[in-house]
Amino acid sequence: MSTKEKIQEDISVLEKESGQNEIVLYNDDVNTFDHVINSLIFACEHTPEQAEQCSIIVHYKGKCTVKTGEFSELKPKCTMLLEAGLSAEIV
Repeated sequence: MSTKEKIQEDISVLEKESGQNEIVLYNDDVNTFDHVINSLIFACEHTPEQAEQCSIIVHYKGKCTVKTGEFSELKPKCTMLLEAGLSAEIV
């Protein structure tokens, strides 16, 4: 009778941190839908459909993630939204 030995190895897997951040756009009572849509198209390179959907989500839910990526990529886009008078932050 032969005996086979089972060996269990502990392998540590290092996960690379993705470094993904998000621009979150918040609702306000000042800006029009058209202004928000145009700002998202300009700053975040959204299609008109994406921008419209995000503006509707912001209106009804109070906030919406409008762009995901690395901080260095998002910083200028968020700055453009803020300069357009929108309420946004990178999280």
